[in-house]
Amino acid sequence: MIDQVKDGYDVVVAGGGAAGLSGALMLARSRRSVLVIDAGAPRNAPAEGVHGLLGREGVSPAELLERGRAEVRGYGGHVVTGEIADVTREDEGFAVSLAGGRTVRARRLLVATGLVDELPDIPGLRERWGRDVVHCPYCHGWEIRDQAIGVLALGPMAVHQALLFRQLSDDVVFFAHTAAGLPAEDAERLAARGIPVIEGEVTALEVAGDRLTGVRLSDGRVIPRQAVAAGARMRPRAGFLAGIGLSPAEHPSGAGEHIPADAAGRTAVPGVWAAGNVTDLSAQVGASAAAGALAGAHINADLIAEETARAVAARRDGFSAESEALVGRGAGGDRRHGL
Repeated sequence: MIDQVKDGYDVVVAGGGAAGLSGALMLARSRRSVLVIDAGAPRNAPAEGVHGLLGREGVSPAELLERGRAEVRGYGGHVVTGEIADVTREDEGFAVSLAGGRTVRARRLLVATGLVDELPDIPGLRERWGRDVVHCPYCHGWEIRDQAIGVLALGPMAVHQALLFRQLSDDVVFFAHTAAGLPAEDAERLAARGIPVIEGEVTALEVAGDRLTGVRLSDGRVIPRQAVAAGARMRPRAGFLAGIGLSPAEHPSGAGEHIPADAAGRTAVPGVWAAGNVTDLSAQVGASAAAGALAGAHINADLIAEETARAVAARRDGFSAESEALVGRGAGGDRRHGL
């Protein structure tokens, strides 16, 4: 597929998840030339299904993406597998360099590369991620309802996370892990909802028969659990943007970093938009798709504004040239005929 890539596009979309494909679909339907470059490593790949997505509840992540790629291609968009190594500014837009050495040019750029979940080195945590180790009650909560859930304190949102999962099960415990101590207000909130706090560092997850069975602490205790909620620190896949001066910033929640963007996805760098988890850490698949569609529409409008301004300038230049020609011929007639 990479051999079929053109040298230039109206828009290059970095990332082919829900946000990127939705933005590309909006642009392709607007008759824009668009290229989606996707590394093929979706964040939600370990999950059995996508949840909270109206009309597609429970669809597998792979099926959803395959449907999206087909829809984009159906309107003439290009979707290829690859990684972006670098982006640099050019007079007419951007030069997008791929890891294999190919460079394509784009008038606009939509960044939808998503996030990387950074987890501590606790045996079993990464291996069970997206299965019985989860992070989002709206993405996975129904699937572990009424189970014995442990919430592992990994960041500033851990208490909030525990309260959300308490809505789904009467048996929730809070593993303080390496936290120095809970603020009194947080401890009171947990106690009020009947969530015990387990002190001690978590050293491993216990697994038997491909099922999570417990959480092991540094003192040797094993607390029986069927699921663990862990809020990983989130980092955007955005290193390739450094060449145009766009760097991740700490998210206000303290849960990680993001690429700041306004409500329409416009970043601080002219010509660059961002959509999905790369800018909104809490966005589920539906919200990411909606953000991508909105960004795509705004990119199309921005291109139209640019094209219209050029057309107006060209028209004025044409009138100016015609006026000069008339003056040169004289008001009374054509000099070529001596009139």
